[in-house]
Amino acid sequence: MKGKLIIFSAPSGSGKSTIINYLLTQNLNLAFSISATSRAPRGTEQHGVEYYFLSPEEFKQRIANDEFLEYEEVYENRFYGTLKAPIEKQLAEGYNVVFDVDVVGGCNIKKYYGERALSIFIQPPSIEELRKRLTGRGTDTPEVIESRIAKAEFELGFADKFDKVVINDDLEKAKADTLDVLQKFLNE
Repeated sequence: MKGKLIIFSAPSGSGKSTIINYLLTQNLNLAFSISATSRAPRGTEQHGVEYYFLSPEEFKQRIANDEFLEYEEVYENRFYGTLKAPIEKQLAEGYNVVFDVDVVGGCNIKKYYGERALSIFIQPPSIEELRKRLTGRGTDTPEVIESRIAKAEFELGFADKFDKVVINDDLEKAKADTLDVLQKFLNE
């Protein structure tokens, strides 16, 4: 039986990665979608593990060949995207494929797969709480935090385009709510 697709999008600091990592431990036959990028590997990153690393030229050629479900040029010649072939292989093997993508990419994947895909938006309880979380991480400068807040305000405008919105005001409840939504979808 072919697998299904689960798309997650959220502003930075919403708890999306924490929720996805929890779901990956829940015996739901999930496989994580590996994105492609034109940036160089960092540290111990390996091709086909963290990302599919492509040169900007190879990325552009694959765009021209219509090999991406979605992609974005974040900076000049710095691309990120989701290749169709690895996803189709995972689905054919019966895995349910999980995506962690931005809101535009999430909407594009949902449009491509329709009812085979469930799109979930993880929403922070408020912009103020989001600012508190981002500040509490201690990893970003105030300027970076403000740019993430501005991006979050833009992304929140997409929430109604997703099948489900999970408000993460309590992490354990958000994990349970997301698991419940996911189990219902996978059992349909």
